[in-house]
Amino acid sequence: QVQLEESGGGLVQAGESLRLSCVASGSVVSINKWAWWRQAPGKERDLIASITNGADQNYADSVNGRFTISTDNAKNAVYLQMNNLKPEDTDVYYCVSRGYGDSGKFARWGQGTQVTVSA
Repeated sequence: QVQLEESGGGLVQAGESLRLSCVASGSVVSINKWAWWRQAPGKERDLIASITNGADQNYADSVNGRFTISTDNAKNAVYLQMNNLKPEDTDVYYCVSRGYGDSGKFARWGQGTQVTVSA
């Protein structure tokens, strides 16, 4: 069973930075895609960044140039460096992992971590 654990959320002021982390544990063989989503109360969950095979990165327009996704394959981890944060970045952030475990393919969501940006 593969599980994801997120960390790094918190309360910051506009213009400051945060780094989110997400680590996969359990029977992980390989991970080929990671993504970060975010969701505000009462709104749909939005994809904001993804990375495939450790190289192909994609970003939503709303975060492009401010957020950077990266991975550490040795740690089965993904990170989201968030710079120049804005109040509209306030959301719950979720990591998603797709890959292979001992039992075959898996896709998992993290539990979410709250990011709050004050003006």
